[in-house]
Amino acid sequence: MDMGLEGKSVLITGGSKGIGLACAMGFAAEGCREIHLTSRTAEDLEAARAAVTGAYEAEVHVYPLDLSRPESVEQLLAACGDVDILVNNAGAIPGGSIELITDEIWREGWDLKVFGYINMTRAFFAKMKERGAGVIVNDIGNAGERIDFDYICGTAGNASLIAFTRAMGGRSIDWGVRIVGVNPGPVETERMTKLMRRRALDRFGDESRWRELYENLPLKRMATVEEVADLIVFLASDRASFITGTTVTIDGGIVSRNSIV
Repeated sequence: MDMGLEGKSVLITGGSKGIGLACAMGFAAEGCREIHLTSRTAEDLEAARAAVTGAYEAEVHVYPLDLSRPESVEQLLAACGDVDILVNNAGAIPGGSIELITDEIWREGWDLKVFGYINMTRAFFAKMKERGAGVIVNDIGNAGERIDFDYICGTAGNASLIAFTRAMGGRSIDWGVRIVGVNPGPVETERMTKLMRRRALDRFGDESRWRELYENLPLKRMATVEEVADLIVFLASDRASFITGTTVTIDGGIVSRNSIV
């Protein structure tokens, strides 16, 4: 299937590891000519650049920046504001109930992910609107649909980003710009593995038993980063040209298993 991505350019935030790096590989495989990656750590970005250029003929640019800072958005806009595709992927909101999440933790988590996505979308949408074309994909999370008291900060943040994506994408198409979202459930990343080990320690007294927690998942496993990246690449492609103002959930059926009994 020709995705229509040959020769296009993409900026991926949180692009040095996990889903972000898998997206970089996926876009490069589809022929994107320029791939721009940003995250906080220069060393991780250089490793990501080496991985992508070692596998594909793509020009990779890296920017070690903290996207919780508005000036970082301005730097990216100046460096690569003409990209065809923006993938907002940076940020991991910490878990915990309302009693555990302090004001400082709440604001830090939202500054990077919630306001980070909003600020990036505002800046790059303006550029895309001017030229009448572009795609923005927000990697959000199914906690915005599967409301969780013990993930109160993330649930509220993701729900906000789902609403933001729908509101923006429903109107952005009037100027030729599509804005869509992806809501992954548990994904087998370094961060999620650490979380599962912590939960296994709390539940079983042995962190090495973390894979036993898979029994609670519909498919007895997490998603791979490649599965999520494949969806993001598709939604950014010409094959998804009629999709905007919505979010697509990829969680093995977790959200849909909610029951009244």
